[in-house]
Amino acid sequence: MSTDTVRDARLLPDRRQPYYLDNAEREMRRRGLYDIPIVDCDSHCYETVCLPEIVAYIENPNVRRSFEFNSPLIIEPGLISGNMGDRTVGGRLHAGGAVSGDEEVYPLGEGGEMHPVAATTLRSMDAMAIDYSILFPTPMLNLGLNPDLKVREELTWAFNRWLVEDVVSADPRLLAMPLLPIHEPEQCLRTIRAFAGRPGVVGFMITCLQYEPLHRNRYMRVFAELNERGLPVAFHSAPNWRERPFTVLDSFLGVHALGFPFYAMIQLTNVVLTGMPERFPNIRWIFMEAGQAWVPFLIARLDNEYKQRSSEAPLLKRLPSEYIRDMYFTTQPFESHERAEDTRAMFDMMNGGRSLLYASDYPHQDFDTPASIWDQPRFTEEERKAVLGGNALELFGLPMPKLGEPAVSS
Repeated sequence: MSTDTVRDARLLPDRRQPYYLDNAEREMRRRGLYDIPIVDCDSHCYETVCLPEIVAYIENPNVRRSFEFNSPLIIEPGLISGNMGDRTVGGRLHAGGAVSGDEEVYPLGEGGEMHPVAATTLRSMDAMAIDYSILFPTPMLNLGLNPDLKVREELTWAFNRWLVEDVVSADPRLLAMPLLPIHEPEQCLRTIRAFAGRPGVVGFMITCLQYEPLHRNRYMRVFAELNERGLPVAFHSAPNWRERPFTVLDSFLGVHALGFPFYAMIQLTNVVLTGMPERFPNIRWIFMEAGQAWVPFLIARLDNEYKQRSSEAPLLKRLPSEYIRDMYFTTQPFESHERAEDTRAMFDMMNGGRSLLYASDYPHQDFDTPASIWDQPRFTEEERKAVLGGNALELFGLPMPKLGEPAVSS
């Protein structure tokens, strides 16, 4: 499982906060999960902890100065909008060690040290028997709502450089899908050309939480570039309590439950009905962090509507459901139903044995360990292995990892 770099690693003892995966390694070992490939297709960092490092990559001096001048206390709610709501339920739900940028270090080579975000990510991967992790931002998933387009453009570029050059470069087990500033097609093309083919880069990401009509002609050259390179593009979802329909809800529970699938449904519906899979057949489409239950719902709704109004989707050569079953969906949160047969029906309807990709969403409070998939009673062992790692290894063209016990015990 571990590379030579990590096999010789050690953890410094002066931890700054408790470690919340104390039981994970034991549970993964009990299930024998260190002996199968596992790819975490959606794990997170809290990039605002390292904001000064990211700001150093901002090219526009006026934008960079706005971050340097403002207090860290007002940067996130002002220049980087966060989610409204009590995500931690008054502190009763805890996040993992990667949030605070603790001082653990995996030595890298002679005298070198890994970035703390890389180190804490590798630690959690070892505890959960994960061989590869794709890292995504957290507050910046809301960047598409920022009306200052120059801030969006500059901060996206700076974050991508920081993630690819400073964090992911630390170890081949760490991967990235750089964020596309989709509001500006020219900058998207620059991003794709700058990062495609870089070590650890396996595709690109668009946040679902934005209002750009991606089917318009001005965006086609972005998708043409991705199609020419045969790269996956992921739509990562998030909630937004400020959205007018959600202001009716009086709890974060409702916003969190409905927001993630809501924005994923909007983006997927537009992709399918405007014929983008037909126009760009080499793009692999991924929808992240929205669960699965919405997919059978959307299959039924779009097929029903298309049969009555096919003239409004003239580029389609198949039913919408057939395009959707060719797409990929991450598992977190895995919505395991009370009746195992219902989970199985959902799995079959969305072609889950081929389309589902395991995701932990660590270190968020509602993260899933690989046991969420392995413990499904109606899945075959072959299907569990495909969801946990096999599908992702094939999708991203990743080499088979070394399997076995973790290099560093939690």
